[in-house]
Amino acid sequence: MSVPKVALITGSSGGIGRAIALRLAEAGMHVAVAARSDSRYPATPEDAVREIREYGGHATAYECDLSLRQDRLSLVRRVEEDMGNVEVLINNAAVSTMQALETFPERRFTLMFDVQVRAPLELSQAVIPGMRRRSRGWILNITSPAARHPKPPETGVGEEASRTTVYGMCKAALERLSTGLAAEVYSSGINVNALAPTHIVPTFGAKAFFDLSTRATEPPEDMANAAFFLVSPTSPRITGQILYSQDVLKWLPECAP
Repeated sequence: MSVPKVALITGSSGGIGRAIALRLAEAGMHVAVAARSDSRYPATPEDAVREIREYGGHATAYECDLSLRQDRLSLVRRVEEDMGNVEVLINNAAVSTMQALETFPERRFTLMFDVQVRAPLELSQAVIPGMRRRSRGWILNITSPAARHPKPPETGVGEEASRTTVYGMCKAALERLSTGLAAEVYSSGINVNALAPTHIVPTFGAKAFFDLSTRATEPPEDMANAAFFLVSPTSPRITGQILYSQDVLKWLPECAP
């Protein structure tokens, strides 16, 4: 089976998304790098595209703010007009606020839900009809260990963990979207999974929220290799799963890129 021609990756100007974009471009896919330019972060979609092209890959940058409904609804159309049918959709974009629920601002909740839940849902709705017509497609939602239920309160979750309630709720919703959608589109040959890092990836955002000196970490390339395995047509069919990077990497020898 041929390698998918077009992959759309949100939040791919830096961190995990950028590493995935590089890996898919290396495999021969034309990558749509979708992200917003934000002065608080040291990377832009154009930077990622430039790096991919330096390695001989094919990529196009798309400025997109997924908190805006018009941007969410137009992104797939823009990509397909320029590049052709989206065969791989990777929903990686995230906005995070780590704060106790008691004082959590409503506007930040709306922003997080729009970017991390509503956007993956609406982008999936946009790509599914074309994937059904072609009887193949891959949707991968990037989630987090924060989606897991915390330990009982009496065990002491700690102040840091208690600030991830809203973030974890959004990721849990994304995981439920993934498994439910996988069942809906299974007979059409479309694969839908959720992938989380096993350990913290030391991205710009993670460094801003956590003290990484006491935590296990993994490079973004681990997530990139795991993601590629899950959207590779040469891999065994895997769908409807909530997976962790280090577990997926154990399967790599079974399927060469």
